[in-house]
Amino acid sequence: QVQLVESGGGLVQPGGSLRLFCAASGFTFSSYTMAWFRQAPGKEREFVAAISGYGSAYYEDSLKGRFTISRDNGQNAAYLQMNSLKPEDTSVYYCARHKYIASSSHYESRESYTDWGRGTQVTVSS
Repeated sequence: QVQLVESGGGLVQPGGSLRLFCAASGFTFSSYTMAWFRQAPGKEREFVAAISGYGSAYYEDSLKGRFTISRDNGQNAAYLQMNSLKPEDTSVYYCARHKYIASSSHYESRESYTDWGRGTQVTVSS
């Protein structure tokens, strides 16, 4: 079955960097758009970034320039490089698989994803 396992979160000071890792299994990884979402306490889960199987990347506008999504289809892995982190980036970060093969439709919508990891906590604090 589809499995997505996130790692790489932790506590970092403002201005620092983290690289999140999503290990995928149970499906043909290269055929699916993958995405990162995040959810802070008391808030809705929100879109961060997505990347198609061919490597086309999409970002939440406010995060462009600080966050970079990438993937390694040979390793069945997706990554999120986060730089210049701010306290407001504190959230649980989730990896997700698009529900349709070879599609990036509505990549920014939670409803476009049916498989999710359990998340990894990112805390930005001094």
